[in-house]
Amino acid sequence: MKYSFSCYGHENITSKHKTTLEFTKDSKLGLEGDCIIGVKADFSLPQLKKFIKSLNNNKVTIIIKPIIKNTINNFNNENNNYKKIRNNNLNKDNNNLKINNYNGNLILENHEKINAEVNPKFNSDKEMVIRKTDFVSERTFAIRANKAAFELNNSIASFLKEKKNKIGVIVESRE
Repeated sequence: MKYSFSCYGHENITSKHKTTLEFTKDSKLGLEGDCIIGVKADFSLPQLKKFIKSLNNNKVTIIIKPIIKNTINNFNNENNNYKKIRNNNLNKDNNNLKINNYNGNLILENHEKINAEVNPKFNSDKEMVIRKTDFVSERTFAIRANKAAFELNNSIASFLKEKKNKIGVIVESRE
């Protein structure tokens, strides 16, 4: 079973927090929010609760994939967004950036995977916090994560510093 949503970058995303990362529905972000890695998130609390109830166990993988908003037909190597991402994501073996088409958008194959355990009592329709610790609140979607904001790969952290940049977040059950 899977649940997915999207959110956007912001110039104040710093990805510096040592124990958490967060997706928020807010569109504004101050520099003090150093765990926030996505704004304007479009997750649905009722759908997330349904997903949580469907899990055989609480173990999940959270996948973060940058989406380049240009369509395939309009995409070219002169695009600044492409250049920035290509420079940060060169495949060392053959110097090619791996990309896939998804509903007319380009998605980098380079992505982040985070393993964690879902909090069955998650109940926030505004924020989704993933923690490395065992601390639980209604904002806590998952605990015991193997990564926090500061551990995201540099290309994704850089990508998230621009408001127009979009990421897809996929939460999958892990047996």
